[in-house]
Amino acid sequence: MKIALMDSGIGLLPAAAAVRRLRPDADLVLSWDPDGMPWGPRTPEDITERALAVAEAAAAHEPDVLIVACNTASVHSLPAMRARFEPRLPVIGTVPAIKPAAAGGGPVAIWATPATTGSAYQRDLIERFADGVAVAEVACPGLADAVHHADDAAIDAAIASAAARTPDDVTTLVLGCTNYELVAERIRAAVQRPGRPPLVLHGSAGAVAAQALRRIGVEPAPEAAADTTLTVLLSGREATLPDTALSYDEGRFLRAVTPVR
Repeated sequence: MKIALMDSGIGLLPAAAAVRRLRPDADLVLSWDPDGMPWGPRTPEDITERALAVAEAAAAHEPDVLIVACNTASVHSLPAMRARFEPRLPVIGTVPAIKPAAAGGGPVAIWATPATTGSAYQRDLIERFADGVAVAEVACPGLADAVHHADDAAIDAAIASAAARTPDDVTTLVLGCTNYELVAERIRAAVQRPGRPPLVLHGSAGAVAAQALRRIGVEPAPEAAADTTLTVLLSGREATLPDTALSYDEGRFLRAVTPVR
């Protein structure tokens, strides 16, 4: 079994780690685009062009399923990727976890890239799943790029800016960019208000990993023996996990449990 994940940057690490925990016996292909990062400020057409190139690099390794571990690419490029690869290669998108977040009653904030915030795709999810719930859309310019480069000062500045624009009464926060899951606890600390109930965070990594397994008809088997490979593609070039990926728990976990081919 081989599972590929693609993203603009290292935001694919949380989903990759979730897949590895569910199926330690699956080979992984991680494909991202350091040459084109960040995708958030790009036009939808440019995002789709970059996303297709990164997906093609992963598809060349003949995986059983492709996870688009990127909210921005999922918002703008899923139809094009499905037209290109399916039914030969199932494509799993990443949807902001608005439905489970809204189920708690809110108020809800959705942190996302500028390309996702205010998009018709996100607005449709809000209308479908958060009717009657107070939802604040918070654009986080620079945060995904800062996380990708493991730039602590820039991460802190971007989080502080977004937190200042997040309503004080928010009880639930949707991490609408996969990169943000790598700094989830730093986000929680910035948004949590004194005297308020503990902030509830909703990411997508676990749900996306589980959906990928369902799509190819396999069950989770966390006890399976791990004798697998990890292939890393940086803008199509085979490489090893960069030091920035190893700045995060998920990157260190992947390196510890899987030799990079």
